Amino acid sequence: MTDLLPLHLRLDGRRVVVVGGGAVAARSVEGLLAAGGDVHVVAPAAGPAVAALAAAGRVRWDPRGYADGDLDGAWLVVTATGVPAVDAAVSAGADRRRLWCLDRGDAARATAWTPAVARVDDVVVSVGAGGDPRRAGRLARGVAAALERGDLPLRRSRPRAAGRVALVGGGPGDVGLLTLRGRRLLAEADVVVVDRLGPRGVLEDLDEDVLVVDVGKTSGNHPVPQERINELLVEHGLAGRLVVRLKGGDPYVLGRGGEELAACRAAGLDVEVVPGVTSAVSVPAAAGIPVTHRGVARGVTVLTGHEDLAATPAALAGVPLEQHTVVLLMGVSALRASAAALVAAGRSPATPVAVVEDGYGPRQRATFGTLADVADVAAAAGVRPPAVVVVGDVVRLAPGWPGARPGAVPGEGRGA
Repeated sequence: MTDLLPLHLRLDGRRVVVVGGGAVAARSVEGLLAAGGDVHVVAPAAGPAVAALAAAGRVRWDPRGYADGDLDGAWLVVTATGVPAVDAAVSAGADRRRLWCLDRGDAARATAWTPAVARVDDVVVSVGAGGDPRRAGRLARGVAAALERGDLPLRRSRPRAAGRVALVGGGPGDVGLLTLRGRRLLAEADVVVVDRLGPRGVLEDLDEDVLVVDVGKTSGNHPVPQERINELLVEHGLAGRLVVRLKGGDPYVLGRGGEELAACRAAGLDVEVVPGVTSAVSVPAAAGIPVTHRGVARGVTVLTGHEDLAATPAALAGVPLEQHTVVLLMGVSALRASAAALVAAGRSPATPVAVVEDGYGPRQRATFGTLADVADVAAAAGVRPPAVVVVGDVVRLAPGWPGARPGAVPGEGRGA
C-alpha cells in the first residue's frame, strides 16, 4: 500500500452520510458530531445510541435500507452495516461521486480511515499504525500522556488571539513535585516569571526564546516589588502571550497569589490557578514530621514567621494549645521573637521545635530544640533561609529528634 495522506477535515455544517445504525456506526457518529458534521443516518433499525441521538434531534435518521441517491450532496460517507453487499454498494456509490468513504466492513476497500487520536485542548495528533487499530490506540494514549505531562513542545508559533496568565504552584523546589498541569503550562509558555524558591530546574527544558523573568526575593531584599510583578504579568498577558508565574509552594499559601490574580483579572486577562504542594506540609514531611498525627496533633495552623508574632498577637488568637501544630513559613529571622510570642500565648517552653532548612534541596537539614532554646540552637548551627519552622509534639516523631526510636510514641525525649 502506498503511503497515506493524513488530513484533518473541517466538517462544520457539512452533510455526512452514515449507512448503518449499530454500535460501530454509533462510534463514527459520535466523532462526526464532535467535528460539527451534519449527520444523516440511513438504516432500517438503529441501536440505542443512534436512536437516542435521533430523538434528541442531533442526527437525522431515515429508518429504511440504503438507496443509491442517499449519497447526493454528501461531503463524506461512512458505511458500517455489517452486510458485505450493502457496504460494497455504498463504497461503489461513493467512488462514482468521488466521495471519500470510510468502509468499516472492508479496510482494504475503504478510501479513508479514521486514525487513533490524541487530543489535548486544541492539539490533535492523529496516529496510524499499519492498519493495527489497537497498536494505534496504545500509541495515541502514550502521545496524549506526553502532551499532558508537557514532555512535548506545545508552544505556539503563531500569535495568540488573547494572552493569558497561569499562576503555577511549583512546590518546595524539587522538580519531581511540580504538578503535571504545571509542567504542561511551562511547555506552552512564552514568558515565565519565576520565584527564587520555585523548581528552577525546569527552566533548563524551556525553549531558548522563552523569556524568563527572575523576580526572586530573599530576606530583606526584594529587588522586584510585588506591584512590579503584578505589572509584568499584566503587560505580557495583554501583549498576547501565555505567561506562567512559577511560584514556590502553593500560590494561595502565603504566596500573594490572590493579589496577582486580582491584578490580572482587573486588566481583563484570563487567569488559571494551578495548586502546588505547599512547603508548610511537604518540607516537614521531608524531615519525617507529619504536621498531624492521630493522638498527637488533630490540626495545624500555618502562619508567616516573617513578621514578629509578638507585634501581631491577634495571629495567635484562637490557635489551640493542645494537640495542634503551628507551622511558620519564612520564620528564621524572627525565630526568637516568634518563640517568645508562642510561649506568651500559652505554649509550654518545653514544646518541641524543628527548623527544616532547604527542604528537598542539596543542603536539607533539620535542627531541633524547644521554644525555650531553639533560637540559640539555630544560631549556633548557622541556620539560614529558606526554612520551615514546626512547633508541636509531632516534632518528636522525626527520626532526627534527640532520643527518637523507630515506632516510639511522643511523650519521652527532649522537651517532654
